[in-house]
Amino acid sequence: MKHFLYSIWEIAEVVLIALITVFVVRNFLIQPFLVNGASMEPNFHGGDYLIIDEISYRLRQPERGEVIVFHYPNDESTYFIKRVIGLPGERIVLKDGKAKIFNNEQPQGFILDESYLPSYVNTYGDKDVALKNGEYFVLGDNRGASFDSRNWGALKKSEIIGLVRLRLWPINKVMAFEKPAY
Repeated sequence: MKHFLYSIWEIAEVVLIALITVFVVRNFLIQPFLVNGASMEPNFHGGDYLIIDEISYRLRQPERGEVIVFHYPNDESTYFIKRVIGLPGERIVLKDGKAKIFNNEQPQGFILDESYLPSYVNTYGDKDVALKNGEYFVLGDNRGASFDSRNWGALKKSEIIGLVRLRLWPINKVMAFEKPAY
């Protein structure tokens, strides 16, 4: 009987350790995300299963070009996926299908090279936005079908959940992601 109870206790310990490990990993390190909608096409499609890195932005700030998952500013229960275009303290001017970024390093501005987008995806509308500290300007890759910072304004750092690191599904498109080089 003693041996049986000892076996039960060992199983309970393993299960408890596994549950704690899953809880910590899921809530503090990585998180799954399922893409819903066409706002990030052609780079991400509805049904893509992604892994989000939740720890990087605790150690550093988001960078231009990174694809992030965040809480929609007007409804914390809704999650969005978009690309970071503008960084805190910058001015972003969208005009004639181009994004021009003004910052301290380049006060005359520079046109953002978005070679990761096909040529037919250049619909911006006209917009001129100045970002404050802790604010980011995000856009969907499918500009004509994206509800993004052009519509609801700047995204606060506190609303960002994490950085898209991996696509696990569909299996023929499994890949790791890095930010584009500008």
